[in-house]
Amino acid sequence: MLHEMTVAGLAIDPSTNAPILILNAAEDEFSVPIWIGLNEAAAIASVLQKIEFDRPMTHDLFKNFIQQAEITVPRIEVCDLKDNTFYAKIYCFAKDREFIVDARPSDAIALALRLKADIYVDDSVVQQLKVKNGEFEVADDSDQGQKWTEYLQNLSPEDFGKYKI
Repeated sequence: MLHEMTVAGLAIDPSTNAPILILNAAEDEFSVPIWIGLNEAAAIASVLQKIEFDRPMTHDLFKNFIQQAEITVPRIEVCDLKDNTFYAKIYCFAKDREFIVDARPSDAIALALRLKADIYVDDSVVQQLKVKNGEFEVADDSDQGQKWTEYLQNLSPEDFGKYKI
């Protein structure tokens, strides 16, 4: 089963200053946080904030190539989670064939936002994050991990997008 998601925004991990992409389920009440790189966060933030550059950045270049090649990308899917690493697929349709491209979720989502493609997370990923009664597992039970858990639990919808990347 796939869960349709929306990009809630970007946050910053207060302990590492690493960007976190927050996906919200469109029809359920859960979120999926994905730690991403600074460059990918900037690529996502530029779309969310409607910033245009004089010359195409990497994801814009790929979007332009896809459009020139008459390929459509109806959706991307965050399809797996292994050893704390998320995996994604970009679904592509050309005139004469369909194909799937392996990608990092941050790149797939940066592209999906540019192409207005749907964003999904596979239920297997959600189930790995959930424990019981909608609670999320705390993988790091150190003091640092507990501080991070408290930070995430106290985030409100207004917090998303307030950090400029």
